[in-house]
Amino acid sequence: MKPEIHPETTECTITCVCGASIKTVSVQSDMRIDVCSKCHPFFTGQQTRFIDTAGRVESFRKRYGITEKS
Repeated sequence: MKPEIHPETTECTITCVCGASIKTVSVQSDMRIDVCSKCHPFFTGQQTRFIDTAGRVESFRKRYGITEKS
């Protein structure tokens, strides 16, 4: 590798809006994020329904006869 072309890395604190903070190494010293693994529905299992964009989920359910309860 060529010398002196890589950026300097420092200790970085990533802070989520839920209050969780993660320490890592990055070229930035501080980052703020909206969603992390402690509050994202995929990781927490709190997602109970699909986000319907332009009626696509409704169209799929209607086409295959899937009801909300099943």
